[in-house]
Amino acid sequence: MDYYLLALAFNVLMLGLGSARVVTVSPGPLIRVEGQPVSIRCEVNDYGGPREQDFDWEMSREVSAPKIKIISTFETSFSHPSFSKRVASADITVVRLRDNEVELRIAEVKAQDAGFFSCRTPSTDSDISGNYDAQVQLIVIPNTLKVNPQAPPPVVPEGSDFTLSCSVTRDLTHPTYLSVTWSVKKGATSEEILTFGPQGEVVTGANYAQRFADGGIRLVPGKNGLFKLVISRVTTSDGGTYECNGTEWTHEKGGKWIKIVESTKEMGTVTVTPTGQSLSVKASPSSSPSSSSLLLSPGETLTLLCSVASDNLPDVALEVTWLADGHKLITMERSGVVVSNVSTAAVSGAQGSRGEASLERTGPGEYRLSVRRVSSGDGGAYVCHVQAFVETGERKWHMAAEKTSSAVTVKVSEIKPSFTVTLEATLSPQMTAEPTELSCRVTNVTQLPTGGRLGVTWKHTALPGSGADPQASHSIGSLDGNGNLLPESMYADRLKSGLLSLSRVQPDTFTLRFLRTQDVDMGQYFCTVSAWSVGSQGDMVKTVEYQSSPLTVRWDTKRPSLNVVAKRIREASAGGATFEMSCAVTTQNLGEPGYSVLIQSQENLQSPVRTIMTLSPDNVLQHGGATDPTRRDNLVLSKSGPSEFRFRLAGVQLSDRGYYWCDITAWTKQQPRQTWTKANSSESNKIRIDFQENGPTFSITIQSDTTSVYPWETAKMECSLSLSGTSPKTDDLSYEVKWFFTRLRGGQTPTEVASIDRFGVVRKVERNSSSDISIERRDANTYLLNIFGTQDTDSGEYHCVATPWYLSASTGAWTEAKETTSGRIFLTVKFAVWDSLKLPLLYGASASLGVGLFSLILGLVCAQCCCRNTAHTPRSRNKLMDLEMD
Repeated sequence: MDYYLLALAFNVLMLGLGSARVVTVSPGPLIRVEGQPVSIRCEVNDYGGPREQDFDWEMSREVSAPKIKIISTFETSFSHPSFSKRVASADITVVRLRDNEVELRIAEVKAQDAGFFSCRTPSTDSDISGNYDAQVQLIVIPNTLKVNPQAPPPVVPEGSDFTLSCSVTRDLTHPTYLSVTWSVKKGATSEEILTFGPQGEVVTGANYAQRFADGGIRLVPGKNGLFKLVISRVTTSDGGTYECNGTEWTHEKGGKWIKIVESTKEMGTVTVTPTGQSLSVKASPSSSPSSSSLLLSPGETLTLLCSVASDNLPDVALEVTWLADGHKLITMERSGVVVSNVSTAAVSGAQGSRGEASLERTGPGEYRLSVRRVSSGDGGAYVCHVQAFVETGERKWHMAAEKTSSAVTVKVSEIKPSFTVTLEATLSPQMTAEPTELSCRVTNVTQLPTGGRLGVTWKHTALPGSGADPQASHSIGSLDGNGNLLPESMYADRLKSGLLSLSRVQPDTFTLRFLRTQDVDMGQYFCTVSAWSVGSQGDMVKTVEYQSSPLTVRWDTKRPSLNVVAKRIREASAGGATFEMSCAVTTQNLGEPGYSVLIQSQENLQSPVRTIMTLSPDNVLQHGGATDPTRRDNLVLSKSGPSEFRFRLAGVQLSDRGYYWCDITAWTKQQPRQTWTKANSSESNKIRIDFQENGPTFSITIQSDTTSVYPWETAKMECSLSLSGTSPKTDDLSYEVKWFFTRLRGGQTPTEVASIDRFGVVRKVERNSSSDISIERRDANTYLLNIFGTQDTDSGEYHCVATPWYLSASTGAWTEAKETTSGRIFLTVKFAVWDSLKLPLLYGASASLGVGLFSLILGLVCAQCCCRNTAHTPRSRNKLMDLEMD
């Protein structure tokens, strides 16, 4: 430990003093299992010399014991004899990962390999600094990991649970940790289910996370290394070969977990038996369980039993439905809620009126159906349909299987009415759009009970060659025993609009009338008359029906024709121009059709066809897939007359060149609310757009109000641009203008003064002058250069260079035009002698006068205040004394 602290302190000191060689190895101590592979990394940093460094590996049994040479990246004969054979057999190798990093690898570590491994790097530095070796301790422990799984049940019914038990132990000699993993193998692929450990955490496989969260998979830790995994509510996808994996881990410095040994054992194969294999459903009369038929009289109670059996019956939820003649009668959902479908079936007319039905569960897998006061409408084939559900998660169910019992035939004895049905045409059409009327008469009516009524159903079959299936019979509509009109979906619109009518003109006569017969109405017609009697519930029940012989309705038809002619209205001779064409339609045998228009184009006659715009018969405009969303405002398609359409393309571009035509389809309908029916379609002739791109031509001039200025005045020079040819819009045109200056007249090396780019950004060039400049854009084509405070250094020749940019109408992209250079203007800055001297002379005279006045005033002040004696000396009275004193 003292050695490690000393090495760490030395490394910190070297890093603090500056760049020094640092050799590091994997943090230790390293705990590994005997017979398992071992890898130890060594890295050198902050070294001098070549990029690729060499490494020597040595080891010692103890810290202070002599070191034994193992392997080197530089010397091939470096190994000690005790390691040479293992190095030669590649049991011990050194692998270079980078120029400054290698890894020592031991394929199968032995117990005698335990010790201190040292990595040393020969010096290539100019100065000896840092550390040149590092070592790590390797601890080799015996392989005591044991994995003992318990075999799971080989066969498990769907929806049940099974447990996977596995014991994972090891001898604890050093701080190692265990983890256990369950996985399932299906074919050649294996998928992890759940892993527990090594830190006590639980990690689930990607496909089992939600199931674990829902409680479908539970981990039950046991004692003495026994772990149990309970898989609940199994499905057929849970079948496979299960494996148990035990892994021993070590926790190294830095928080890194290292797997040191693992063992995987096969637990056994589990087969999940599908519910459908053992599910059986049987329906039978309660009075005779072995019978498959039942005869009842009107007013009796029908009782049928449904028996359900399955190997996993307690683990599944059943949904039982009784059906009569294929129609749902009553259902008991898996939650136990009973839903009756008798009223729905009666309204649809599928099975007539039935008695009151009930369904109850009498025992496990036993369900009883009861229908009280049966009538003739209750007869038919009864079956019991069962759906078995398996719970796959919290409030999640999976339908595992479904089966239907064999049918129980129920007959209700009664005397049925008898009559004859005839069909005839009272009004036959001679051409399309004429009216048609068919009459269905009932004669020889016998045994119709008191209160009984007649109903009718009309059917139509298309003629062969009409485009429809001649074998398919379409129901038009029906009148039930109560006189209710029940239209079919195909004819519902025509019945609502009054174009088609079904009526009962007499108790035994029914009529079908078409106000305007269409071509699709040709074919064979049938009328089926049904007898209705009062049932046990007081409602009308269908008892019997008879069908008439077929009646054919047809006439000679004339095929409609359509012709479309396209004509150029406006020619697009240049990019940005407007192209316009019209398409006129002429028809025959169509009456008053509506039209749908497709404007199509292609670049050449061999290129794919593109749809530009479409106009529906209801005048709904849509853009095709070939339309650029940014140019949709340039496209116009309108109806200019009853049978004429106009297409306009504004601002044509080069990509618009090609052939254009109209694809027009005629549609017909008999009433405004009806759907359109296609009559015929035709394409017009093709009109070509072809032009060449001719961009605008630009010219530039320069002018100035005056070419001679005095110093400190402002000089102005105007640069004007003009263009000819195709003129783009103002917003689609911009210029990049540069101003150049040369000192000499006609100089060939002009200097750039300033510039303005096409985005309006002004850039000034540094000059050796005290004057300032600015560029002003007066309008779209005029730029003004202002020189403020001109100096003699501003004298010289000026000219401007412009690069036009315009938005090409042919390509829709900004295009750079050729650079244009203006003529030259010579600017002269005059030198005025008087103007240059008057200010200095004025300043000098003013200064002299000011100094003189100041001196005069100063002298007067000094004379009055400083040079006069203010003390008074009195005259002596004794002159003799004065003389004597003198």
